[in-house]
Amino acid sequence: MKLKPGSRLRSQVDATEVIVVRPPAGDVVVACGGHPMIDAHAEPQPGLTTVSGHDEGTQIGKRYTASGEHTFELLVTKPGTGGLSVDGVPAVLKEAKPLPASD
Repeated sequence: MKLKPGSRLRSQVDATEVIVVRPPAGDVVVACGGHPMIDAHAEPQPGLTTVSGHDEGTQIGKRYTASGEHTFELLVTKPGTGGLSVDGVPAVLKEAKPLPASD
């Protein structure tokens, strides 16, 4: 699926919802819990459950990213129990930049 900044996606296996902040280049599969995410307004496929090994969970208000072939950034708007990935590359919690010291 070709993504653009501001795209809203939801998980098919839990309550996770994300907004695409920085989309990966080209067509990719954004997944949560081991299953492809869908448009925020679409209905999930019934009977799907989280795949073992894809159950790291997500935190509300946090950004998830990865580097390498697919550089992307996703903002979690609703947390869930499934882990995020893009084309099989696991997303990790983005570290906050340290603020400069104010002396």
